[in-house]
Amino acid sequence: MRVVTLSEPDDFDGWRDAARGLIAEDVPPDDVVWQVGDEPVDLFATVADPAPAPPPGAFSVPRAFIDLARSAILGSDPERFALLYTLLFRLRREPKLIEDRADPLVRRLDRIAKDVRRDIHKMRAFLRFREVEEDGGTRFVAWFEPDHHIVRANAAFFVNRFASMRWSILTPEVSIHWDGKALTEGPGASKSDAPEGDPTEEVWKTYYASIFNPARVKIGAMLKEMPKKYWKNMPETALVPGLLAAAQARESGMIQKARDNVGGNSLIAWEALRDEAAGCTRCPLYKPATQTVFGEGPVDAPLMFVGEQPGDQEDIAGRPFVGPAGQMFDKAMAEAGVDRSRAYVTNAVKHFKFEQRGKRRIHAKPAAGEIDACRWWIEQEQMLIKPKVTVALGATAARSLFGKVMTIGRERGRALQLPDGGEAWITVHPSYLLRLPDPAQAAEEYARFVEDLRTVGRRIG
Repeated sequence: MRVVTLSEPDDFDGWRDAARGLIAEDVPPDDVVWQVGDEPVDLFATVADPAPAPPPGAFSVPRAFIDLARSAILGSDPERFALLYTLLFRLRREPKLIEDRADPLVRRLDRIAKDVRRDIHKMRAFLRFREVEEDGGTRFVAWFEPDHHIVRANAAFFVNRFASMRWSILTPEVSIHWDGKALTEGPGASKSDAPEGDPTEEVWKTYYASIFNPARVKIGAMLKEMPKKYWKNMPETALVPGLLAAAQARESGMIQKARDNVGGNSLIAWEALRDEAAGCTRCPLYKPATQTVFGEGPVDAPLMFVGEQPGDQEDIAGRPFVGPAGQMFDKAMAEAGVDRSRAYVTNAVKHFKFEQRGKRRIHAKPAAGEIDACRWWIEQEQMLIKPKVTVALGATAARSLFGKVMTIGRERGRALQLPDGGEAWITVHPSYLLRLPDPAQAAEEYARFVEDLRTVGRRIG
């Protein structure tokens, strides 16, 4: 009987190295005991007879197995190491096994990996930092109780997301600390080691209450996505029972309320969101850019326009749609008879992406990952503004709004439904019109653009 001792519950490298050696010796899964640290081993285990088959040569495994193993290792199932080794052992003789989702072993490991990915998502979504003053300055501390061994695997996300902050994440198993330069580990902690609250929570509660839409409340779906076990560590969830109780009355009030009678809380929440975006580090574009360029316009706007990204002038001014494309947009809006002051304008990507050529900064198209990283801000703006109609100006904006590639030529000129149920239209970006070399074509396309704006103007009345 072989006993393999791993250093940590999430020790993928240790498991992989041990599994390679065992496979090279053709050791059957039933002859291996996996343990972590000082876990007790079965004292009555016996040494298995030598394997009848000779040790096989090296063999490669599908990439899908590596991805599955990296996730499943983080699970809390005590048999996960043995299950993965069994799958690896079988893959040598059944190379297509990983593709058989009906196989009980594959299905069980898939379920473990799925639970791990869900736990990782929940940690990113529901972890809440609280501000603590220390001798060295401000530190943000959070308490979280994951179901699986995901803390180390999730550390890079929080380093990238909160790179400019000093923070600590405390969990029962392990604690991680970021000082702005290096990530360190510490022992597990208890909830009493974390602070109970801080003044910034009141701002967050105001923001949460303002984006809570009673017309879209689905209690079952909400509890599935945000189980009650997370509520005790989230300041905004103290508001949920009251918000749910008042949902029906609020929905009736929303129907009767005039669109131009917005409450002060919406503006406060928008300002809080804008201030948070100013420190955004969700993708590397923040590094060369001058600043975040957030959306602009009335917080009760019935019409929202989403462009691609700030240009050179927007990056310097810190305001959207003030460059040449923005000036053409304003001109077209006026010709279409749409009141520009009733529109909220923003961009799918909040930082200027460019290539430096001498002293000039030349616009560069955002990559898919950069668009997706910034999508969270668009979703928050939509929830806060609650526009009647949203217009995507160009393919980048359309991808941000719909979460997938959209073809302008095919989708232009008709009402579409956003994932949240809202109405959306797609047209070209004004910068496209500026790039057309043929004057006749430019005039024709500009006229089409004006007509698109006129159409959405009629949709809002």
